[in-house]
Amino acid sequence: MAFFVRRTGDPELAADLTAEVFAAALVACRRYRPGGAPASAWLFGIAQHTLSRSRRRGVVEDGARRRLGMASISLDDEDLERIEQLASVDETVMVLLEGLPGDQRDAIRARVLQDRTYDEIATELRCSPAVVRKRVSRGLSQLRERLREENV
Repeated sequence: MAFFVRRTGDPELAADLTAEVFAAALVACRRYRPGGAPASAWLFGIAQHTLSRSRRRGVVEDGARRRLGMASISLDDEDLERIEQLASVDETVMVLLEGLPGDQRDAIRARVLQDRTYDEIATELRCSPAVVRKRVSRGLSQLRERLREENV
């Protein structure tokens, strides 16, 4: 959801786009091939395509949701506020992530955001999986500490 809020600035539009992405993923789940790119990359690809199509046509399509018989989304003010809060937390984490040392930041991005294995990351970075685990662990610890400081 935060992916769409950051790109559209509109929580209601973000909710519609998110619903369509997950409906499209359900419709297309037979085409997903495990063992290749992580599922998160596949979903982000669908999300990017859905956003591009929406911008090009000026409307959020609901074809996948209609095929699945999903009801339209109805959001109240509380729902919209919660979406905005989630997006701001996500944005805060991304800003804090940028403040980490490069090796930790890259390891966290690869492991947490891209859902890659420690072995894959280690091969790419030409180090051991244990080193990658340590970088991720240290980076996440620093992020937790900085988030605590932000919220105090």
